[in-house]
Amino acid sequence: MSRLNPILAASAQSTDAYQQAIKQTSEAVVQWLQQPEMYQGKSVAELRERIQLDFTSQGLGNQAAIERAVEFFLKDSLSVHHPQCVAHLHCPSLVVSQAAEVLINATNQSMDSWDQSPSATIIEMKLIEWLRTKVGYPAGDAGVFTSGGTQSNLMGLMLARDAYFARQGHSVQQDGLPGDLRKIKVLCSENAHFSVQKNMALMGLGYQAVTLVKTDRFARMDINDLAEKVAQAQANGEHILAIVATAGTTDAGAIDPLPAIAELAAKHQIWVHVDAAWGGALLLSDKYRDYLDGIELVDSITLDFHKQFFQTISCGAFLLKDARHYELMRYQAAYLNSEFDEAQGVPNLVSKSLQTTRRFDALKLWMGLEALGQQQYAEIIDHGVTLAQQVAEYVTGQPSLELVMQPQLASVLFRYRPASLAGADDAAIALLNQKIGDALLDSGRANVGVTESDGVTCLKMTLLNPTVTLQDIKVLLALVEKTAEQL
Repeated sequence: MSRLNPILAASAQSTDAYQQAIKQTSEAVVQWLQQPEMYQGKSVAELRERIQLDFTSQGLGNQAAIERAVEFFLKDSLSVHHPQCVAHLHCPSLVVSQAAEVLINATNQSMDSWDQSPSATIIEMKLIEWLRTKVGYPAGDAGVFTSGGTQSNLMGLMLARDAYFARQGHSVQQDGLPGDLRKIKVLCSENAHFSVQKNMALMGLGYQAVTLVKTDRFARMDINDLAEKVAQAQANGEHILAIVATAGTTDAGAIDPLPAIAELAAKHQIWVHVDAAWGGALLLSDKYRDYLDGIELVDSITLDFHKQFFQTISCGAFLLKDARHYELMRYQAAYLNSEFDEAQGVPNLVSKSLQTTRRFDALKLWMGLEALGQQQYAEIIDHGVTLAQQVAEYVTGQPSLELVMQPQLASVLFRYRPASLAGADDAAIALLNQKIGDALLDSGRANVGVTESDGVTCLKMTLLNPTVTLQDIKVLLALVEKTAEQL
């Protein structure tokens, strides 16, 4: 046992080292939280030069290693809790989520088998049961916690693929993919998450397998174009594995017309997967739950809790409406999920997951729900959506700013476009807005997203922070205008 870095165990030496390390680290975090800047403003080149590894043969000891982490990581980290940090779906975290991380890390449970995570397994299963009731799914526990949206979307697409071929009497699990792979298609909107393409490539089907459906002026899937694309694919003899609907697109926060998509899919026996990584937070909403009407009709759902549920990264879930489809991916290993265990009713969650070793991230959501209660949770989720509407109204009244799209969730798309630039071409205005976003981050004062909406380069505020007020955003927009004038 190293005298400098003992393993966490019950010995006096180990527990003393643990308490000292946690104390030193938490004190450093508290100090970091007080710094006024959103970011210290170092460039890529400066960070490459500054950060040097120091792996000595004898080791530095815990205290020195923590000091170096504070100096080279913590001090140069982006302050996601800062009111001017609004670029991405990147939330500040609940205090109780931080406490949960301490328990998760100290116990180091692995969620693949019950005998590695007994109480954790039951807690996760009960949370899945509860989430299913919030969706409107039948009672059951078909679902699993995941690392996030990309993994959950992969599970939805993979099971949709295997269910499609199972209906044709073919087992992909046993025999691989049959026939002309270029005939296999998945449909999603032009604004769907890039993980649809990424996952189809990962499954060996390529980007070519993804057919993009047109969207309306609010970035939602056009149901008429979807119907045309389905008819065209069928006329071409193509195999439509799934329609991927989005509940909360990354930029606009758009929610596709879920009831209409589900109705169309049912007519053609097409699996519907809903990527609700962001918009799924409205399952807890008091004011906006109806935005998700129809989600109970679909076959599988992606949820993320490290977005507008304010949990630490990573924390997501995959829900499966019909538990029998899990048979399409089940594999038995005697050392994890044996037939003997199953006969005794032992729940080994490896049967439901793409991962084997897996963190107990469900604890964070459980503790968050118990600490806040559903009403307070609903209030902080609703705050972002309501604030976005208030900000949009304010932007509309500013002569130098232009609202690009009416907000739907907690994001605001806008651009700097004063009357003095009325004659400027779109390319010049696009470049100016790009430079505004870059300059704000370089200065360390703010982090505003730069994106495109229907070909228009614009700025984006993603208002996930429940402590941010309209006044905070007015300060940010004044910074945008001042920065633009300097440019």
